[in-house]
Amino acid sequence: MSVEFAIAMLQQEGRWLLQLRDENPRIVAPGCWGLFGGHLEPGETALIAVRRELNEEISWCPDQLKIWFRHQDEQRIVHVFTGELSVPLQQLQLRDGQDMTLASPEQIRCGRLWSSKLNQQRPLASALSMLVEKLDEIT
Repeated sequence: MSVEFAIAMLQQEGRWLLQLRDENPRIVAPGCWGLFGGHLEPGETALIAVRRELNEEISWCPDQLKIWFRHQDEQRIVHVFTGELSVPLQQLQLRDGQDMTLASPEQIRCGRLWSSKLNQQRPLASALSMLVEKLDEIT
């Protein structure tokens, strides 16, 4: 049985909002940069789930989110949405994760990003690495 996730790629002036995930070994990609989002709850659509997750994780959600693509393998189904981050980064309240940043496609393609809060480089989550190949489609 596949687990379903909904994640959001939020863009502001050519840069993408990323989350540095917690160090909890029970979560997917601990200590790595990823996207905001999470599991679909029973009965939720992917759009409702991504909106709920954004509100839970950063206390904000854009008015418009568009489905970009859906990826499925034996273990998971991932719904990837895009939208505009229309507020300053400082207005977001990080409620889940260790850090957040706006990164350019070039920075993301490097595979590691700097965390100003931890004062160190951290790798991209494997799911985010998969999206790097598709960045040109939406930039």
